[in-house]
Amino acid sequence: MKSESQLKERSRLALKSRELEVEAEDRPHNPNCEMVRNVRQFELGDGEWNWAMESCEMVEIMKEEKSSLNEKKDNTHCIVAMLSPLTMSLLALLLISVSLIPATTFALCNEDDKQNLLIIRDSFGSSNPPWHSDIPCCDWPGIDCDATGHVTGMAILENPLIGPIPPAIGNLRYLQVVRLHKLPNLYGTIPPEIAKLSNLRFLTISWTGVYGSVPSFLANLTALEQLDLSFNKLSGFIPSSLGDLPKLYSIDISRNNLTGTIPASLLHKVSDSYLLLSHNNLTGPVPKSFQKVYFRRVDLSRNKLIGDASVFFGQSKSTQSIDLSRNKLMFDLSKVKFPEAELLSLDLNHNMIYGSIPKQITKVVNLQGFNVSYNMLCGEIPQGGKLGKLDKYSFFHNKCLCGPPLEPCT
Repeated sequence: MKSESQLKERSRLALKSRELEVEAEDRPHNPNCEMVRNVRQFELGDGEWNWAMESCEMVEIMKEEKSSLNEKKDNTHCIVAMLSPLTMSLLALLLISVSLIPATTFALCNEDDKQNLLIIRDSFGSSNPPWHSDIPCCDWPGIDCDATGHVTGMAILENPLIGPIPPAIGNLRYLQVVRLHKLPNLYGTIPPEIAKLSNLRFLTISWTGVYGSVPSFLANLTALEQLDLSFNKLSGFIPSSLGDLPKLYSIDISRNNLTGTIPASLLHKVSDSYLLLSHNNLTGPVPKSFQKVYFRRVDLSRNKLIGDASVFFGQSKSTQSIDLSRNKLMFDLSKVKFPEAELLSLDLNHNMIYGSIPKQITKVVNLQGFNVSYNMLCGEIPQGGKLGKLDKYSFFHNKCLCGPPLEPCT
């Protein structure tokens, strides 16, 4: 007869196992549990076979957690105590296989990566990140590692550190994510050593004092998907070589001092792209080649762009937000088609856009923002749809627009 405490413990473990079972259904195939799955050929009762499977999954979950198996061993012993000798033997084999897995699969840091992180830390002097050498670097704030202990992510956010971006960052060859954000005392140019990061997918250097040009060597980052260099002091041209990156779908270099034209090669290799270049000194026309690019968001506001920007429009496109405000753009708005199902926001204020507002705008079902003020538009403002919620400030200071919410047409 089992004692009352054993029955309570078994009931508690059963409930825990059921919770883990739900989680285990979504887990990838687990080879360590295959030996347990295959014991149906033996004379095991359904109840004991289920307990063996649940125990296996519980041990696997223990292995994946950063906490050691010792912290969980009491529960495991309770399970073993209630199994037959055959099941106990199977579970013993399983525990041996788990024990052979190197400890580095938990959170131990690759020693070379740790030393490079310490070089990065020390380069900032007394204002350095809170990375302590007596703690595994995979447990440091802002650091992520893979199963081998190599550093795959580094984020330093809102820190008073002072100095340039350390070249040692280029030695962290497994990095996939770099985020240097809201570091007002980070200065200097973007170091060429960053080009060594062949696995880098996401690069953010934003809200810093970094200056110089947008380096052409960023085109060596062939795995790059997102580039955010916004809110810095960068100047010069946008390198056309960024258009060679096969996976790059998001470019944000807004709020800098960029000059020159927008390269026609940008973002042609992927769909659902994001192009954010606002608050610069860019000149020239919008590339006609953008007609073939499917953007999700475009913000070219507050530049000195000229000419036709109708390339961003199209009924079949999936664009959600377009901001072309405060440029010198000139095109016939009456000839454009809007993406009816997708468009959320359109801002064209302070340009030289002419024609009339297409009635099709009333069919844009999710429209939340619309501003065509300070242009050269004429004709009656279409009524219906989401336009009825807009005030006069979305339409005023045009050549001859009329109708609600402006003055009546005569």
